[in-house]
Amino acid sequence: MDPQLLQGLLLKHLLDGDVLTMENLNQRLALTGILVQQLLDNAKQNSLVENKQTTSDGQMRYTLSHLGREQAEYALSRSGYLGPVPVPLEQYWRVCKLQSSRQHTITRPIINQALDGLVLPHRLMEEIGPALNSKRPVLIYGPPGTGKSYLCRHFNQVFGDDVLIPHAIAIGQAVIQIFDPQLHELHESNGDNQSLLLTEGHDPRWHRCRRPLLVVGGELTQEMLNVHYDHNSRTYHAPIGLKSNNGILLVDDLGRQQITPKEIFNRWIVPMEESKDFLSLPSGEHFDVPFEQILLFSTNLDPEQLVDDAFLRRLGYKIQFSALNKEQFVDIWQQNCHDFNLDYDPHICDWIIANLYAPANKPLLPCHPRDLLSIVADQISYNELPAEVTQQLLHRAWSIYFVNSAH
Repeated sequence: MDPQLLQGLLLKHLLDGDVLTMENLNQRLALTGILVQQLLDNAKQNSLVENKQTTSDGQMRYTLSHLGREQAEYALSRSGYLGPVPVPLEQYWRVCKLQSSRQHTITRPIINQALDGLVLPHRLMEEIGPALNSKRPVLIYGPPGTGKSYLCRHFNQVFGDDVLIPHAIAIGQAVIQIFDPQLHELHESNGDNQSLLLTEGHDPRWHRCRRPLLVVGGELTQEMLNVHYDHNSRTYHAPIGLKSNNGILLVDDLGRQQITPKEIFNRWIVPMEESKDFLSLPSGEHFDVPFEQILLFSTNLDPEQLVDDAFLRRLGYKIQFSALNKEQFVDIWQQNCHDFNLDYDPHICDWIIANLYAPANKPLLPCHPRDLLSIVADQISYNELPAEVTQQLLHRAWSIYFVNSAH
């Protein structure tokens, strides 16, 4: 690690905390006591840190000298990062490769167990497993409501394990935070990794998380594909490729973004083939990071209208989603009756298919049972009715759900 970065981070924490004990600094920097003591000794030799009166339990307390405060404020003006000591890029590369999903072989029993409870056509089950095994980008396409996004959000359950996500990585003196509490689901039990001894648990600069699942839709911009520097907070924001490493990255509603599919593919064409991304800092410094995630694209549009054949060839699998057959629709209807605490009547399900779907020539889509039955459940709750799905309630739900539909 760059000594100047370490000293600056120590001083910023002391500026933020005013007076801190060794234990406070251990937790803030996520370093063992002996390493923090070395940083403090160096800072005291340079007249940047002073000792304060010890606590009642004998802990030494530390604060900044006048010179130390000036240097801390200068360090804060250059970088607003205030967190654990970042991980060197070389170490991040090593760990990311070791816990890559490419180390897993997906088999039929694994897929069946992970997607248990989902009603899927046999053809999809036969295509999904090999697609995840290929570790190549996957394009999923089909009409709205066919379950594309819903299924993709279950894919990270296929692996069923945890990975270590660094809080931040260091590129020279620049710090890029990777851990995102809105994205990365911590999987650390109470008391897990409380010890800062490196022979116990794991390095506390890393967070033990479930494999990440990052979903971006129409909000995706060019800025999110690259390192972004926020001038207000004076911090670097990691691109979505970096945040989703060792997990799944789903670009949903492809073709609805502010940037074109061609621009997205052009940006990622080399990372997709070489499993590494090439980034740069505003200072002009270039570096490469792992590109180790399963990359999924989902769209309601015709793939051939989105990109040309050259790009489509680079996508390993193109999986089409379509309407359900009656048996699959009935299975999903029954599941949703259970989810909404409604009595399941097979005759009612047959009735809606024959008397509402068939005359309106509407396809049986996976989203319809949930959406229609949720409206029925709302009507039952409002009118204090028994938990029975009736023809009258379905008529009302149908007229509410479908616009200008024949009843």
